[in-house]
Amino acid sequence: MGEEIGSSRFRQKDFRCFLSNLSQETSLLGDWFEQGVFCDTDKMSGFELEAWLVNSDGYPSGVNEAFLRLAERDGLPIVPELSRFNVEINSQPRDLQGKVLSQMFAELDNTWRQCCGLAQQLDVAMMMTGILPTVTDAELILANMSDVKRFRALNEQVLRLRNGRPLDIDIQGVDSLKMSHGDVMFESAATSFQLHFQVGINQSARYYNAAHVLSAPMVAISANSPYLFGCDLWDETRIPLFEQAVAMADVYGRDGAQAGRVTFGSGYIESSLYECFLRNLGCYPVLLPALHDAPVEELAHLRLHNGTIWRWNRPLIGFDDSGQPHLRIEHRVVPSGPTVIDSIANAALFYGVLESMANTETAPESLLDFEQARANFYAAAKHGLHAEVIWLDGKKVAVLELLQRQILPLAWQGLKRLGIDNDDAELFLGVIEGRIKKQCNGAVWQRDYVARHGANMQQLTQAYHERQQQGQPVHEWSW
Repeated sequence: MGEEIGSSRFRQKDFRCFLSNLSQETSLLGDWFEQGVFCDTDKMSGFELEAWLVNSDGYPSGVNEAFLRLAERDGLPIVPELSRFNVEINSQPRDLQGKVLSQMFAELDNTWRQCCGLAQQLDVAMMMTGILPTVTDAELILANMSDVKRFRALNEQVLRLRNGRPLDIDIQGVDSLKMSHGDVMFESAATSFQLHFQVGINQSARYYNAAHVLSAPMVAISANSPYLFGCDLWDETRIPLFEQAVAMADVYGRDGAQAGRVTFGSGYIESSLYECFLRNLGCYPVLLPALHDAPVEELAHLRLHNGTIWRWNRPLIGFDDSGQPHLRIEHRVVPSGPTVIDSIANAALFYGVLESMANTETAPESLLDFEQARANFYAAAKHGLHAEVIWLDGKKVAVLELLQRQILPLAWQGLKRLGIDNDDAELFLGVIEGRIKKQCNGAVWQRDYVARHGANMQQLTQAYHERQQQGQPVHEWSW
């Protein structure tokens, strides 16, 4: 979805041609899986951080075009997001070994500081938070959509598949929120920290399934989105918001299965990630039939189509400098923020636990039914550090106890297995340990601040931004 398309207007012929190309590329991909042609070098890491642009009062500021021009001038890896209030920072891929965590921290910290400097030139500021507390429904309109053809086309095609019906938001949390919206701009209120993990073909199914099992504790420890339009909802309200913002659950694919575009998935992988791409072809209507002249080996149509299906754990196909394809898992459950060090701590936890889980003698997915993994995920998104889940032994456990007694030790083991520098592991997993001990993540801090000072979203946003600028992890923030 990161690549711009040539036009946002499509004809029926475009859909037919695109589907033909997609079918051909999916068949070729199947051959590649059978032949094992994917790059099988050392594991690689990367990330994408979505951020807000806000004015001096803490409200969204739609100046990303001017900001992007400054970023391009300075050679920063910044791309537009759906709304004019948002931008995305992309990282360099790195070998997942040695001092990679401190390198990721230094890269993000340096880019973030440069971005903050550019924002100041426009009299605005940068913020990283899952949902900006001050954003309002009135601001999430098409006039504030980024001037990018693929975003316009996305909106038009979602509404086409819904026969023009508005998108309904219904989130039941501490408060209740029900409303309708005439376009997909609700999606832009949800910003995330997306983690990439490149893995060899022979291991990919185990890692992909493990990422699903791990999603519940990951969203619980990192939750940072309790407020939307002044309502106190889920600890990670970004999850139901994104799912409902482009909902097409009443659309069915050619295999008769529901085609939710934002989804936890329909089951574990049985043999290879190719199963996801077959499901893409058979179950999900084409949204953006932008035609490419590229050779079939570039999988241009397959990759574009996959980019319009937002699994919380999404398989990706990429290519190295020599043109050899590789497989990546994109973990999308973690929200943006609260700080750079919190973000890299979340990455350390994910990489470490994923490495451990994917290499246990007994596969975790054989011990936890997929529907239970799904239920765990939504319970953790709703209740955060106060959630209870069913774990691999079939017993109910408090998420805090699970994190302390099982998840954190698995992270240490996994980082050691990857060859991560011990000082790096100690620093960043120490942040996770601090959150667990103080029972405080971004969502907890925001709620506690409101409990002390009242539900003034502007005051909350400004206090959050002030502490974010200081750079300390969220469990050390004052109220």
